[in-house]
Amino acid sequence: MSTVVLHCEWLLTMVEGTEPIQDAYIKIVDDKIAAVGPWQEGVADGADEVVDARTKLVMPGLVNTHTHAAMVLFRSLGDDYPLFTWLKEKIWPLEAKLTAEDVYNGTRLAINEMLLSGTTTFADQYFFMDRVADAVDEAGIRAVLSRGILGSDEEVERKLEEAVEQGKKWKGKAEGRVTAMLGPHSPYTLTPAALRQIVTAARHYQLSLHIHVAETRDELEEIGKEYGKRPVAYLVDQGVFSRPVLLAHGVWLDEGEISFLAKQKVAIAHNPSSNLKLASGIAPVVQLQKAGVQVSLGTDGAASNNRLDMFTELRTASLLHKVSNQDPTVVPAEMALRMATINGARALGLGDQIGSLEPGKKADLILIDLERSHLTPCFNPVSLMVYSARGSDVSDVMVNGQWLVKEGKPVKWDGHEVCTAAAQSAKGLLER
Repeated sequence: MSTVVLHCEWLLTMVEGTEPIQDAYIKIVDDKIAAVGPWQEGVADGADEVVDARTKLVMPGLVNTHTHAAMVLFRSLGDDYPLFTWLKEKIWPLEAKLTAEDVYNGTRLAINEMLLSGTTTFADQYFFMDRVADAVDEAGIRAVLSRGILGSDEEVERKLEEAVEQGKKWKGKAEGRVTAMLGPHSPYTLTPAALRQIVTAARHYQLSLHIHVAETRDELEEIGKEYGKRPVAYLVDQGVFSRPVLLAHGVWLDEGEISFLAKQKVAIAHNPSSNLKLASGIAPVVQLQKAGVQVSLGTDGAASNNRLDMFTELRTASLLHKVSNQDPTVVPAEMALRMATINGARALGLGDQIGSLEPGKKADLILIDLERSHLTPCFNPVSLMVYSARGSDVSDVMVNGQWLVKEGKPVKWDGHEVCTAAAQSAKGLLER
């Protein structure tokens, strides 16, 4: 049994109804949180490690609920295009050339970027997911993995079988840090028969679904022309919402759809930077929240963001919805921070394990260096994290009770080697 005690300047637990704690401690035993509260003499007695973090803020690790990690390999290759043009002309031709090793190298680079900027859990939908799982296992991060499923019905059958087998294989592996969903890509990349087949498998294996829905106006027009319905109604017909759903984007939702999604307890992964960059639109986040929909935050892939920095998403989400609603009180700092922590954990079905710092939960946390000009003074630590902090302010990261970043450096691998291998994979793609 190993015990670690952190003594910090500020502690944000993100537990409902609690205030930030100044001059605080958090006690970790093995992979779980044992106690939190105001610092007092004796709380560190018998600890194997006592961390003096009195110039730092401790908070839950950030949860990125929608990304395509290995797409870091395409960063800056297809900028300034609308979504459908970007996909069909820039991304899909390159993805056809990807190898399992490329995806492994790209995923390691993405994980390195995420860990160094405070993300401790991510939901990924992509290809060669066994190699993604290898990178997750090696890095020590937590992940919810979905093999992206799209294409003809014959391709879907093969990919679905692969996804199910991978889900079985990953169960309980990597100290329980890897879990699985099924990943139907979108309404416009799958036939009704394929969607029904995926839903049947999800029911049988008790898996949730991770799917892009209502991302662009073009999607609405394409589904409307093909099936005479909006995407949500089309998916209802295929039984998609008979399973728990993590719905990525949800930009083009009307009032009736929002009400329906709330009743179905669908979770939304809001990706503000990606939606802005692709000019996809602005998701109705305030309306979703008022209806009781669980709204979390994602970066989307680095090919359309172009960062994996969740602190950027925190700030962008809050500011974007203030101006789009002409109301400075909506998506306040605490709500934005909840979207990136406990809401994200719940959206991934992990709310009982992570997302807040309280006894019994996994020790997934980050330390922020407060000795920065842009973080001084600190009157309101929650607002400071949302409106002033940057991913580069993260000094230390712990997942499952293990240090993965110490003083801004990755612990488990050589960051330079990770960057070099990914750069070589990216270069190789262009030469094939």
